[in-house]
Amino acid sequence: MTSDLTDVPNIGPATARALIAAGVPDSAALRGIGAHEAYRRLLMAGERPHFIGYYVLHMGLQGRPWNDCKGSEKDALRVRFDALVGEVRGTPLSGIEAELDKIGLRPTDRVT
Repeated sequence: MTSDLTDVPNIGPATARALIAAGVPDSAALRGIGAHEAYRRLLMAGERPHFIGYYVLHMGLQGRPWNDCKGSEKDALRVRFDALVGEVRGTPLSGIEAELDKIGLRPTDRVT
């Protein structure tokens, strides 16, 4: 399946394939639902939560490089990411789970 998702900054072929599999077929659909909802769909499709992937989508839809996310903007996106992961999993991240998630060391369990 061809898609223009890789025309969005920061989205490579692997992310494009994951988005398509999660029901986001092209950049118009991605822009229509936004980064937060697109990431929710990725989680619901079984993608492993990773904060960098979350903010990369946000930066890409703003036409910004992925590493442009810093300071209070990054902190605010982290709060939204943690809430989204907790919502999809049915429980908020806390304690050791939250700390391991911050550094990318949580077990590779799938979100259902």
